[in-house]
Amino acid sequence: MDDGANRPDLPPATFEESRRLIATAARFMPGGVSSNFRMGMVPTPLVFERADGPYLFDADGNRLIDYYLAMGPMILGHNPEVVRRAVMAQLERGLLYGGQSRIEAEAAELFCAMVPCAEKLRFAGSGSEAVQAALRLARAATGRRTVIKFEGHYHGWFDSVLVSVAPSADRAGERAHPNRIPGSAGQDETAWGSVEVLCWNDLAAVEARLAAGDVAAVIMEPAMCNAGAILPAPGYLEGVRAACTRAGTVLIFDEVITGFRVAPGGAQQRLGVTPDLATFGKCVANGFPVAAVAGKAALLDLFATGGAVHGGTYNAHPSSMAATVATLRTLADGKVITAIEPLGRRLMDGIRAILAEAGIPATVTGFPQIFHVAFGLTEPPRDYRDLLRVDKPRYVRFCGELLKHRVRALERGAWFLSATHDSLVIEETLAAVAEAAQAV
Repeated sequence: MDDGANRPDLPPATFEESRRLIATAARFMPGGVSSNFRMGMVPTPLVFERADGPYLFDADGNRLIDYYLAMGPMILGHNPEVVRRAVMAQLERGLLYGGQSRIEAEAAELFCAMVPCAEKLRFAGSGSEAVQAALRLARAATGRRTVIKFEGHYHGWFDSVLVSVAPSADRAGERAHPNRIPGSAGQDETAWGSVEVLCWNDLAAVEARLAAGDVAAVIMEPAMCNAGAILPAPGYLEGVRAACTRAGTVLIFDEVITGFRVAPGGAQQRLGVTPDLATFGKCVANGFPVAAVAGKAALLDLFATGGAVHGGTYNAHPSSMAATVATLRTLADGKVITAIEPLGRRLMDGIRAILAEAGIPATVTGFPQIFHVAFGLTEPPRDYRDLLRVDKPRYVRFCGELLKHRVRALERGAWFLSATHDSLVIEETLAAVAEAAQAV
């Protein structure tokens, strides 16, 4: 196994063993994977043997600098001792109780102390599940059915919300009146029949729609990080918050990506706008399957006294709760997240400068902890429609070249940083970026 450093004397990394293993796995799993979002990687979905800090070690013996971070969860890096020790200690006490545990209550109290909107919460197994719980609460509280979502915002893979996540330009319709485009074959259109779609960052459109007084919930990523890493326009979140309050509509922030990553209390803390409900996942437990819906006690209590049903055999799994406590304790004072800022900015600035020198039009936008690189754009995107002009094929080639130089970046443009991406890792990455930029 090589040491993985980006030295000029190392030959380009190859991935033939991963390719072989994926082909073998495809005999038993569609595409050789267990999630559609792990297909289509260049040159092949990869198979990993272990992970540590900012590195992945794959089946071909490559050490890769990792900016996937498992699609975001590994805010403390791979395999952190503080999480590993907490989980191992909990495993000695049992696996699953079919009841409550002290560690679950401790995790909930810590969570609520960190997140501005979280008067109470319920734990779930995935962000997709947490979103369904939030929408159910909103409809139970308001007696209304209609939900407003936004183009390019992803709220899980369930039929009821997988709408206009990535519509093509020829199907999206007019900006003022976007078409509702299902995201999958086999979707039950009655499940999303009460979902309406708007373009994001257009406050007037939200205000006009909410004026009718029939909308149960507005759900959005407070910063658009699933597609792009687009910040809200000045006054946009504040305006939507006020419009929802006037209309009696529940405002839901989907913080599955931003939660505990851009601030200890998520984007709502960093951006200064508090929703009624928020959903969380990914960084909650640094790699363990934990999600949550949190918010106003009057809304969450509908699960206990208002007839709204929420369940899940594996909700608040004791081992995952131990990981939650260890992770949130580490993040609570903000030092870890703050320490990522200068390193993330160095990486963003470096990528921007290298691409400009190579003559590649591109924007680099977002937070230092989660940013987005968009080839083909010369101005920062404002919404999903702007992202339709991205030169995705060229960027995918760029990611393929990065991988040859042992840097793994998401083909959709997102870059996640962890507490273990130090200055040396950043410099190694920028050296790889320079090589990849020349190659494309």
